[in-house]
Amino acid sequence: MTTFDLLLQQTINGLSLGAMYALLALGFTLVYGILELINFSHFNVFMVGSFVALFVLQAFGLSGQEVILTGLPLFGVLLVAFIGTMLFSGALGLAIERLCLRPLRNVKGPAAMITTIGVSYILFNVILLTIGADSKNFPNPLPVIRWKLAGATLDFRVVLIWAIALLLMAALYIFVQRSRIGKAMRATAQDAEAARMMGVEVDKVIVMAFFLGSALAGAGGLIFGLYYNFTSFIIGFTAGLRAFTAAVLGGIGNVPGAMVGGVLIGLIEAMGGQFIATAWTDVIIFSILVLVLVFKPAGLFGRIAPSKS
Repeated sequence: MTTFDLLLQQTINGLSLGAMYALLALGFTLVYGILELINFSHFNVFMVGSFVALFVLQAFGLSGQEVILTGLPLFGVLLVAFIGTMLFSGALGLAIERLCLRPLRNVKGPAAMITTIGVSYILFNVILLTIGADSKNFPNPLPVIRWKLAGATLDFRVVLIWAIALLLMAALYIFVQRSRIGKAMRATAQDAEAARMMGVEVDKVIVMAFFLGSALAGAGGLIFGLYYNFTSFIIGFTAGLRAFTAAVLGGIGNVPGAMVGGVLIGLIEAMGGQFIATAWTDVIIFSILVLVLVFKPAGLFGRIAPSKS
């Protein structure tokens, strides 16, 4: 392959990774925008979501790598898998907020953030002790359809991932910009006390932020399984850190910024692995995180805002 062909192929791969990171980054940015809280349990909500997706697909009798569906059965199974995974992950996010974080709502300092780290390790170990340490093969229900683009290959799986991710991100953006609760979320993000005085039910806004963010993490977990054809109890840490970097890069608290940041991190990972070395990918990504925090702490699309505390 020529350099151009390699560049095109890695762009395709990077956009697929970026779609997954963007969905995961949106969860960080929704919660941070409203509570100014980094929710580290989000890492493993994503991981749990991938296992829920695996179990949903297995419930349809899909297992192994040779399962191929086409037409309406394929889209019906995927629709149920996405809805089921997102609802479960959203409910898990609600449980974390209600049981672990709401009692700490008015506690100053890092207590809430440290609690999310504890919750993350609980989820990590629950999956490890109940399902095991071995990687689990993800069913591969997608037909093998490929198209040639110059010297690169574009397959049906990648196009489907792009379409699903774009649909979910567009739906979230429209929801936040146009719906009543979306406007309440934006008002709360700007000034929670002022929003409360104007009649906004801030507790409901926070609940919605956790539900939507966790549901998108679940969708990202299903996309991970479809893309890599496996899942494991360890996938949350690496993917979560990269998604967090994407949220910071785009401007944490900024929804479009999280989307753009996810795509950029995906492209950086793909290009770095191809043209430098896979072993250096994390060095590159987290060096970018440090540089952004040092020189532009608000990110590419964020802005420095007064503290809400």
